[in-house]
Amino acid sequence: MKFWCEAIAITQRILIELLRRRRSLIFWIIFPISILLINGFVLAESMQLSTEEGFAYAAPSTLVGAALFFSCLGGSVATVVSEREQQTLKRLFISPLSGTSYFLGIFLAHSCIGFGQTLIIYTIAAFWGTTFKGSVFLGAIIILMSIVAYVGLGFILGTQLARRTEDVNSLVAAFGVPLLILGGAFFPIRFLPKTLLELAKINPIYHMNQALLAVSTQGENLQDIASHFQFLSGFTLIMILGGWFSYRRMVMLEKRL
Repeated sequence: MKFWCEAIAITQRILIELLRRRRSLIFWIIFPISILLINGFVLAESMQLSTEEGFAYAAPSTLVGAALFFSCLGGSVATVVSEREQQTLKRLFISPLSGTSYFLGIFLAHSCIGFGQTLIIYTIAAFWGTTFKGSVFLGAIIILMSIVAYVGLGFILGTQLARRTEDVNSLVAAFGVPLLILGGAFFPIRFLPKTLLELAKINPIYHMNQALLAVSTQGENLQDIASHFQFLSGFTLIMILGGWFSYRRMVMLEKRL
């Protein structure tokens, strides 16, 4: 109970700070809404679909390829870097709070943000007549694994490559934008040439996007998306382990300083 109470306390602190910085919260709400509206109308017009179908195809890509990427990956990188700059980690060493609780608390905070964005995106999509055709439980698992993978990768990038807050934007842009394009976040992957399409198959965002798209728009089950689900499961596990070891390495380094 002490372990979970500590993690929840960290989660509450991060979320309260986000609520106090209302500008960031507003931007994280505006961004997915604007991307969803643009993608929905563009897909409907370019592919000769109804508005309902356009938003049905746009919602999964907007969620896992844009909203969760910048909030969970970019947000976790920014959190790790800012906590280091504010000497929060050093205060952690003289408190009874465990490092595991701190790690889990940051993950839970960004999970709350991610599921909040999920609710916003699918509420707006439902306004245009879109329905989630597949298993909501399976869709939630895919979204949760995407959040975990992004946060784990955020810990790796934030602890290993980013040293200052100014590094966050350039780091996320350098690693993220090419992956988002190849993953089908901004336009359907059918527009990619064959060479890039083969390259996209080793891109985790591609598998997140395709898995959620198949479940939400076509009602496919776990067997139908087995290849995407297996890739995403393996990638998520690697990111959890990588993020945890990167965090522990950062803690050991901070203790020496």
